[in-house]
Amino acid sequence: MSSGSATAEQAAPARRDRTHWLYIAVIAAVILGIVVGFVFPDFAVGLKWLGTAFVGLIKMLIAPIIFCTIVLGIGAVRQAASVGRIGGLALAYFLVMSTVALAIGLVVGNLVHPGAGLDLSDELRGQGAALATTAEGSGGTVDFLLGLIPTTLVSALTEGSVLQALLVALLVGFALQAMGRGGEPILRGIGYLQKLVFRILAMVMWVAPIGAFGAIAAVVGETGLDALKSLGMIMIAFYATCAVFVFGILGLLLRLVAQVNVFALMRYLGREFLLILSTSSSETALPRLIAKMEHAGVSQPVVGIVVPTGYSFNLDGTAIYLTMASLFIADALGDPLSIGEQIGLLAFMIVASKGAAGVTGAGLATLAGGLSAHRPELLDGVGLIVGIDRFMSEARALTNFAGNAVATVLVATWTNQLDREQLSAALSGESPFDEARMIDDHADVREPDPAKDTAGTAH
Repeated sequence: MSSGSATAEQAAPARRDRTHWLYIAVIAAVILGIVVGFVFPDFAVGLKWLGTAFVGLIKMLIAPIIFCTIVLGIGAVRQAASVGRIGGLALAYFLVMSTVALAIGLVVGNLVHPGAGLDLSDELRGQGAALATTAEGSGGTVDFLLGLIPTTLVSALTEGSVLQALLVALLVGFALQAMGRGGEPILRGIGYLQKLVFRILAMVMWVAPIGAFGAIAAVVGETGLDALKSLGMIMIAFYATCAVFVFGILGLLLRLVAQVNVFALMRYLGREFLLILSTSSSETALPRLIAKMEHAGVSQPVVGIVVPTGYSFNLDGTAIYLTMASLFIADALGDPLSIGEQIGLLAFMIVASKGAAGVTGAGLATLAGGLSAHRPELLDGVGLIVGIDRFMSEARALTNFAGNAVATVLVATWTNQLDREQLSAALSGESPFDEARMIDDHADVREPDPAKDTAGTAH
C-alpha cells in the first residue's frame, strides 16, 4: 500500500507557481508609473489613491495575522517563561541596534555634510511646524502605554494597531496555556481563522501591480526631477548609509552569531523587498515575512513576537534618517551642531524613534517633533526635505524590514529555536518557499504537540 501511495505521489502533477508573473507585473507597473509620473505629472498625482488603497488592504489583515500567529505559537510551546525570554531578548536587541543606527547616521552626516550650501526658500518655511504638531499629537510615554490597551478584546483586531493586537494575542495565548487540553478546540478554531486570513492575503496580492503603479506615479509626479537633483546628495548619502548598515553591521552580526550569509537571507526575501520598494511601506510585507521566517526554520513563538514587536521598536532605517536629516538641516541653515549638541540629540532621538510607529508619516513627523523639542530654531529646515521624503522613505522601509528579518534569525539563534537544516535548505534554494501553496502549508491546523512543551525550557 505504501508503494502504491508513493507511485500516486510521483504521478501527481506538481503545482505550478504562477506568482512569478505577479512580480514581473509589479516591476512593469513600477517602470510604467515612473514614466507616467514624469510625462503626465498632474494626472499621476491623482493616482495616489491606488497605492493608498492597496496598502490599506494589506493593513487590514496585519492584526488578525499577528493574533493568530502568536496565539498558535504560544499554544504550541506552552511555557510562559520561554515567551518572556524571547520578548526580553528582542527588546534589548532593538534598543542596542537602534542606538547603533542613530550613531552611524551622526558619523556619516559629519563626514559628508550634505546640507552645506543649500538655501531655504520662504515657501518651505513653516512646514516643519505643522509636522511637529502631528508628532506631538501622538502623545508622551503615558499616552503611548494607555494606547496599548484596546477598547474591547475584539477591537484590537479591527482598529489596526499592531501593538494592541500583540497585547491581546499574548493574553489569549497565556490564557489558553492555563486552560490546558480544554483550550485545544479554541486553538484549532484559531488555526482555521489563520488559514482564512492567509487565503484573503493571497487574493489581495494579485492587485499589487495596480497599487505599485499608483504609488510610484504619484510620488514621481509630486516630486519632479528638479527636487531630486537639488537634494541628490542627502539621498545618495542616506541610501549608501543604509546599505552599509544592512550589509556591513547587520551582515557581520548575522555571520558571527548565526553563521548565516546576509546576502543569502536578502535574496530569500527578494520578492518582499520588491513589494516594499513599489509601495514605500514595509507593512505590506509583514504577513509574508511571518510566513517566510517560519518556512526558514524559525519557531512560531519567535516569529510571532519578534516580527510585530520589531515593526514598532526596531526601526533602524528611521533611526539613521533622524540623525542624518537633523545634521543636514543644521548645515543647510548655517547653524551646525557641536559635538555636545549631537550627543544630546542622539540621546533624545533614541527615545523619539520609539514613538515613530504610532505617527502617520512617521519619519518626517518624528524628525519635526524631535527638533521642535530639542532645537526649535531648526524646525523651519524640515521643509527642505519634504519634497524628497517619499523617496527617502523607500530606504527607511527597506532597512527597517531587513533589520527585523535579521533580528528574527538572531533571537531564534539565542533561544535555540532555529532549525538550522531547514534554514540552510530555504536559503540555498533546496527547499524553496512555495508561493502557490503558501496558504495551505502555512496555515495547517495542528494539534498541540506535547513534545514541544519542553522546548522553551531546554538549557
